[in-house]
Amino acid sequence: MDPRTAAHTLTQIAALLELRGENPFKSRAYSQAARRVLSLDTDDIAPLVRSGDLDGEPGFGPATLGVLSELVETGDSAYLEQLREDTPEGLVEMLRIPGLGTAKIHQIHTGLGVETVEGLEAAARDGRLAALPRFGAKTAEKVLRGIAFLRRTDAFVLYPRAVAEGVRLLAAVERHPDVERAAVAGALRRRREVVRDVDVVAACSASPAQVAASFTRLPGVQEAVGAGRPSVTVRFVDGTVLDLHCVRPPCYALALWRATGSAEHVRDVAARAERLGYALAGDELLDGHGTPIAVRDEETLYRVLGLAFVPPELREGQGEVDAAARHALPELLEPHDVRGVLHCHSQYSDGQATIREMAEAAIARGWSYLGVTDHSQSASYAGGLTRDQVLRQHDEIDALNGEYGARFRLLKGIEADILPCGRVDYDAELLDRFDYVIGSVHSRFGMNEEQMTARVLKALDDPHLTVLGHPTGRLLLTREPYAIDMHAVIERAAELGVAIELNADPHRLDLDWRLCREAKRRGVTIEIGPDAHSTQGLDNVAVGVGIARKGWLERGDVLNARGADEVVAFARARRQGERAVTSDG
Repeated sequence: MDPRTAAHTLTQIAALLELRGENPFKSRAYSQAARRVLSLDTDDIAPLVRSGDLDGEPGFGPATLGVLSELVETGDSAYLEQLREDTPEGLVEMLRIPGLGTAKIHQIHTGLGVETVEGLEAAARDGRLAALPRFGAKTAEKVLRGIAFLRRTDAFVLYPRAVAEGVRLLAAVERHPDVERAAVAGALRRRREVVRDVDVVAACSASPAQVAASFTRLPGVQEAVGAGRPSVTVRFVDGTVLDLHCVRPPCYALALWRATGSAEHVRDVAARAERLGYALAGDELLDGHGTPIAVRDEETLYRVLGLAFVPPELREGQGEVDAAARHALPELLEPHDVRGVLHCHSQYSDGQATIREMAEAAIARGWSYLGVTDHSQSASYAGGLTRDQVLRQHDEIDALNGEYGARFRLLKGIEADILPCGRVDYDAELLDRFDYVIGSVHSRFGMNEEQMTARVLKALDDPHLTVLGHPTGRLLLTREPYAIDMHAVIERAAELGVAIELNADPHRLDLDWRLCREAKRRGVTIEIGPDAHSTQGLDNVAVGVGIARKGWLERGDVLNARGADEVVAFARARRQGERAVTSDG
């Protein structure tokens, strides 16, 4: 049993208990147990639960251990299912509205009798919500914005979940005896940060319509649209949506290209084909006489049209076709270009692993360095480090570096809070002790654009600040970016030689790929940070590389595609008011 799965179940129980107004100590017990499960040094809690090793351990009581035991043996929790049945579905849905927690939802339910999102929206509009104690007009307006955000994002899932769904659905398609080959297409292939459904294209030896129809009868299908046609949309009971496009083998390459999209990219390529006397008709490329041209793969299509091959990540209608015509596409960053990572947390603050464990995990991934960036003192909610803790951590890093020698290096970093006044947490004397500093906003997200922009620009003026962390504060599908003028921020970062982070946590992926391209044009260096709070979190880098590629980034644009010495030199040059010159140019 994966600890994250168990912790998620315990957290859901805690939330439902709060929604129902149960004894707060009861819900806290489940929340505490969830945190303890995540802190266990194991990938499988089953042996610990079965052996009774958790009995009597702080954070675990008879009730929570009973839930864990049932999860280990059956994979389900009858208690959670009972709570779900007894709790109005609309209250659970309200938990997805940004800014609404369980306590407020319980107050809304008991004070107004509201049990649906629609009812909540009506109460926010007619003044009933604002009239509740500790609410007011501003809260009501915030709730309305949150409902609008929920509706815009409701059908989407984060990229890693879409990948998992894609792997499962692609395997199911490939198992069909009449499918010769198949591939994932659509937004998932283009590596969008959020994905609505999984597109799969299949080359079929039998009737494409018959093959497609067979997938409308799979177990777990809730709804199917397009039965009898070669393209069907299948919705499963778990919410997963499969858009399946079945074609004859000769049409496979063009079908894959078209289904990959985007619509804007397809439009631009089709327009170029027309200008050159060709025509893209369905899944065929026709010459000037209407004769089909054999297209064996996507490379053939681009070559016939005089274009360089456009990687799927770039196919967004953002000028990539013109660049391909000039053979001026970037040499995109590759995973192996990343030489180390700079945004990682340890047990010193809110991480789950020791510094040694994080270092060993980085070595196993082939990296030559890892920067430790625990939270600064103002981040008390995340175990922010006092001055004495910083010095103790630095002593530990020095000792570990003595062990590793030339084969691996730990860097002394910090994720320092950018305080509401714009000051970077810690005094200058302590900041001087770090190899580099990541500065991030972790509070007062409700500032207006002028205030937040001024706050961040002031922080950029501090020469200790090496990297601006997760610069817009967004949490995908959960929290919108705070109001900030990122064009002004990018311009100031370019002037001062400050790097900007592409935070690779799949919930953030911040800097947005569109802004990555703007930063690249301005000469801003990008740091791809996993924001890892565990050894497993280091794998976020792969997702970040995909977003970097969408942002047209190359190896020379990325700070941690450089060696450790160059990273330290970059930070030193920043402190001295210079622009670092690297071997990458």
